[in-house]
Formats: sequence, C-alpha cells, structure tokens
Amino acid sequence: MTEENSLVLEVFSLDAGLKMSLYEQREHASTLRHYSQCQVSFTEIAKLCFEVSLILNNPDRRGKLEPESVVGLKKNGQLLWDHLLTKPVKNKLKSSPIENLILSIDEELINVPWELLYDGSNFLCLNYNLGRLIRTKEQSAPMEYRSFEDKLKMLILANPTDDLKSAYFEGINIRNQFDRKRGNVRIDFKSTSIDRMYVKKYLCDYDIVHFAGHCEVDADEPRNTGWVLSDGRFTVQDILKLGETVSLPSLVFSNACYSAKTPPALPEEDYQERNHNLASAFLYSGVRHYIGAIRKIEDPISEKFARDFYNYLLSGKSVGECMRSSRIKLIKEHGIASAPWASYLLYGDPNFVIFKARIKSLPSKPKKRMIPKKKWAIVSGLAALILAIGIFMYLWLPSLNPNSYILFLQSRKLFKGGNNEQAIQLASSIIAKEPMFLAAYPLVADAYQRLGDKDNALKYYFEYALQSEKRGDLKNLAASYIKIGWLYHLHGDYDKALDFYNKALDLSRRLKDKLNEAVSLRKLAVWNMDKDRNSKALELLTKSSEINRDRRFMHEHLYNLGCDYFDLGLVFMNKNDSITAKEFYNKSRIIFEKLKLKNELSDYYFNLGEVYLFEKQYQKALDSYLKGLKADLAENNKFNLTSDYNMIGELHVEMDNLKAAEESFNKAVEISIQINALPELAAAYENLGLLYKGKGRRNKAREFLRQAQEIYHSIDKEKYQEIKNLLVN
Repeated sequence: MTEENSLVLEVFSLDAGLKMSLYEQREHASTLRHYSQCQVSFTEIAKLCFEVSLILNNPDRRGKLEPESVVGLKKNGQLLWDHLLTKPVKNKLKSSPIENLILSIDEELINVPWELLYDGSNFLCLNYNLGRLIRTKEQSAPMEYRSFEDKLKMLILANPTDDLKSAYFEGINIRNQFDRKRGNVRIDFKSTSIDRMYVKKYLCDYDIVHFAGHCEVDADEPRNTGWVLSDGRFTVQDILKLGETVSLPSLVFSNACYSAKTPPALPEEDYQERNHNLASAFLYSGVRHYIGAIRKIEDPISEKFARDFYNYLLSGKSVGECMRSSRIKLIKEHGIASAPWASYLLYGDPNFVIFKARIKSLPSKPKKRMIPKKKWAIVSGLAALILAIGIFMYLWLPSLNPNSYILFLQSRKLFKGGNNEQAIQLASSIIAKEPMFLAAYPLVADAYQRLGDKDNALKYYFEYALQSEKRGDLKNLAASYIKIGWLYHLHGDYDKALDFYNKALDLSRRLKDKLNEAVSLRKLAVWNMDKDRNSKALELLTKSSEINRDRRFMHEHLYNLGCDYFDLGLVFMNKNDSITAKEFYNKSRIIFEKLKLKNELSDYYFNLGEVYLFEKQYQKALDSYLKGLKADLAENNKFNLTSDYNMIGELHVEMDNLKAAEESFNKAVEISIQINALPELAAAYENLGLLYKGKGRRNKAREFLRQAQEIYHSIDKEKYQEIKNLLVN
C-alpha cells in the first residue's frame, strides 16, 4: 500500500547521452512534464562502474574497506553524479523534502550503481528511500501481482546446501523476529535438504520469501544462474516458467552472494534469453519487490542487515525506508568503511508498506441489544454443559477417586527424588486398583528403566499402549509408542525403535497432536545421529524445535524445546563445530534450570564436558562430568551411570590417568552387568581392552576385546567388524 508521495526519476538511454525527468508521483497525470538531456561518454561511465565494483569487492575478511577505498568510492560516486544527472535534476534532488525516490531506468542502465551516486555530502541511497523500476522494450504479459490474504505467509529457506552455519542461524533469527506478528504472519522454515522440486512446488504459496544461501552466476549460460539447492540450482529459467502461470511472492529477499548482479552486457535477443539475471527473472515473473546483493557478502553483517530490515518492516515502515534505515544502522555500528551497507539493491516501489496493506477500514456498526433467551433454551444449554463435563471427565480424568491422585503425586515425588523402588511400589498399587489410570504406567516403566530393568520397563510401556488403546486415548497411545521406541533405541535395537517412532509420528499427525509429533521428530533425529546422518537429524530437529518454540508457553513444549536445543548441540558436536554446540547446550541448560530438571541437567553437564574434551580443556571437562555424575548418583539412575563411568574413564585415558580410567571402566562393567545394559557393557569391555593394549598387556587386552566383540555381534555389526579387525592386527 502506497501512502506517501514519492519522487520519480525517469532516465532514458539515448545514442549519445541520457534524457531524464524528475517529478513528484502525484504529478504523474500532468499533461506536460519537463525533460532535460545530457551528453554522456558511456565508455567513461563503464570505467567508473567497474572501479566502484572493484572497490566493493575488495574489503578485508570482516567486510571492511581501506580508508583510501572509501575515498575512492566517494570520488567515483561523485563523478557518476556529475556525469549522469542534469543540473535541474541534481538541484531538485538536493532540495526536495520528499524521502521516497523511484528510479525508473532503461534496462541498458541497470549496471550503473545509482544507489552510490555521491552529491558531495552523501550517497543517494542514504538520502532517499530508493527503489528501482526497470523498463524493457520487449512486450510481456500484463503483471498479475498477488493480492494479500488476511494472514500473510512467509517462507524462509536457510542453508539448503548444509555448509553455511551462519545462513541457518540467520533463518532461525528472522523466524524468531516474526513471533510478535504471529497473528498476522504464518512462518514456514526449511533448512537443509531443500531441493528444486520443493521450491518449484511451494514458492508461489507465499507472500514473502527469504533465501539465505549460495547463489551461482553462470557467465556462459546466464539462464542457469540461480540459487544453489541440495540437488542443483533453482535457475532463472525455472523462475520465468513459474511466472507464466502462477503469482509469485510479493517480496523476495535473496540474501546470497551476487543475487542482484547483472551481466556486463545485455545482448539483443528475445525476452527469455535477455533477462537472464536472477533479479530480472523474479521481477518479470510478477515479484513486486526484490532485494538482492551485487557482491560477495560477509555472513555476520549480512545477517544483521536482514534482521534489521525485517524489524523495520514489522514496525510498519515502507520497504524503501526499511532498506535505507538498515543501511544507516550498519554504518552507525560498523562505520562507512563497512562494505555490506552498499551491497544491496531494492527493485520495486520503495513507498509500499507491507504490514499495513491488508488493513481495511470498516464502518462502525451500532451494537445490537441482546435478546433474552427463552427458558427452554437455558435448560437445554445447561443440559449440554453437564453432558460436556461428563464426557470430559470420562475422556480426560483417569479416575474419580481423589485418593488415586494423591498416591500418584506421591509416587512422582519419590521418582523425582531418586527413590525408584518406592515409586514403583506406590504407582503399581494405583494400577492394581484402577487399570485405566494411564499416567501411572509410564511412571513405573521410567523407574524400571532407571534401574536398568529393561524387561519390566518394556512390560509397563506395552501395558501403557494397551490400556490407551482400550480407552480410545490415541494421544497417550502415540506417547507410549515413543517410549517403547526409545527403550529399544537405548538397547541397540534400531529397527524396532524406528518402527515405533514412525508409528507415533503417523498417529500424532493424523490427530494433529503437535506435542507427540515434535517428540517423534526429535527421537527420529537422535536415531539418525546414531547412524551418522547428521544433516537429516538437523532437518528433523529444525521441524521439532519450530513446533515447540511456537508453543513454549506450555510446560510440555518448553521442556521439549530444551531437549531440541540439547540435541542440536549434539548434531553440531558431531560436525566438529564446538562453538555452535556450546551455544545450543547453554540454551538447553537455561530451560532445564528453569524447570528444575536434574536428570536433563546431568546430560547437559556430560555433553558440555564432551565440548571441553574436544577443545582439549581436560580439567574443565572432568569438572563438568563430575557434576553430571553427582546428579545421576542422587537419582540412583543406574542406566545413566553406566555411560557416565565409561565417559569419565575415556577422559582419564586422555589425561593419562590410567589407574583412574581402569577404576571407572570397571564400575561401568559392574553396573552394566547388574542391569543387563549390553551396549554400555560392550563399550566398557572395549575400553578396558584398549587400555590394556596401551599398557602392553596383550593377553588381558584380547580377553576384554573378545567379550566386547561377542556382544557387538548381536547389537552392532559395524562395531563387531571393527573389533574383529583390531584383534586380527
């Protein structure tokens, strides 16, 4: 929606110069309009444009220009101002109080950096909210711009090639910005595994699209220039084909290197072949506003520019004002020598306000007086209410006996305090009296799991599923599938785990049960991590965290968001990115501490210790491990203790404390045998075998490695082969 007046600068290319007119948009219908002309040496202009490009593309690694480069940018900008504009136009641009400037130019002039014309005191794009409109000689179908619905839809495509960590965070941060506009904007976020077919199918469903990734320019075949996706490029040719039949988004922000770069010359060919740069393809296909970069962009500052742009956009500013304000803010914070402020171009009317475009003024209507209901209606309403309460009590309350609730709360308190046997005894008494008290089943099973009693844990998880099915409680049925899958997962039965995770995911999606859908996605992510499929895990965790973040005001979703952050930390550790891993682990810690979750904080301390170990900060790693061990000892979590002692032992080996390492591994063996934790027992035997091998005690090493090999034969074929090769050697 255009609200304010704008200046329009029309520039036409002539054989030996330029013809131009500068007028107010409100004067557009005027019968007469003044034009002025100037002679131009296009050879000199081309040289100046090349020098500007050279300056902008030679900053240091932080995106900073040398002082002499800034001076050169101003000098070249001033020469372009002097040579390209007539005196009447320059005078009016210097004196006009209007802040919006529409630059309407012939396509032959598209390579001129108009935004960087320098009037002796400032650059044109810093004086005006500037947007470009391009004139073409070719006939094309009339533009059909999409109309806004009641609720805007935005698609964020971040890091499709899975090699730009900053692009992923850029997408996450922009999505978070739109939280406060949740009532007006629906955000869909996709990262990694973004293929061409996905973009072709869904791009046109959205009003705003933000792309953060790579853009490749094909100088030999410009129609193949495009966004780099997981399976190739989404090209100029693809965009033009889409634009023939459907309405493309209103705003496309392509935060990628060279996404607004145009070829050095536009050959005299037909429309499809001539307009082959990315910006033109979007514009000719019906995009109203396009933002792209004309140079290589530096990740941290380009992300900040994008976030500032959307901040201003959400506050109700016009598109052009958002661009200008974001440039100015970058300059204030990083200085005029920071090249990214000059890296972006806006195509489209700068005066357009997206977040006011949908607001309609409706005439106020007199309030209608409420007419009293008849008595029979009141009676029927009360009857319906009583019936609804009855249905609710049947479906959602597991018992009408208050004593059962008291016992359940007591058993849960015992469980949280680490009194697992007592918690089992009390919760089992509830089940014996009231088999439909569903919440008691997972509590008993979780307590057995802590004690390492897999058989009883599995028994109660399956009972939980059976009773949920009998009751017709499909949400609890989905939750039981997740629990069963996780227990199989922990004990190395990956096929069964995957089967139950997928059952839970399918069921929760059919029910539109977002809580269990998110948990299923997270468990599948961990499953993929164990299979070294970290990119798939990242994709699944992105979906899960999006669901939980949108609902984090609910306790269960906040808890699961903390778990998402924790597992994201694990993904990035697997990618050897300890800095990002630490960021996500700390996000999880904040949530776990807020919810006072001892078991989850134990996991946090051990995984943080892994980060310190990777960074070779051994004492910090040990301190962190011991904090986690203390929490697991307090809860008598025997299952966790098996892996705790293995990890502490491995750290002692790294620190050359071999005696302490041996003690830790033997504790892991002792507890693993008690609770029949085969994966951890195999790991402990393997660790002891390697320890004795290092000490030169070969017979002892063979003994433990053979025991590890025997267990791995049934649970992990790859590890079995690895130990076999080790024994042969």
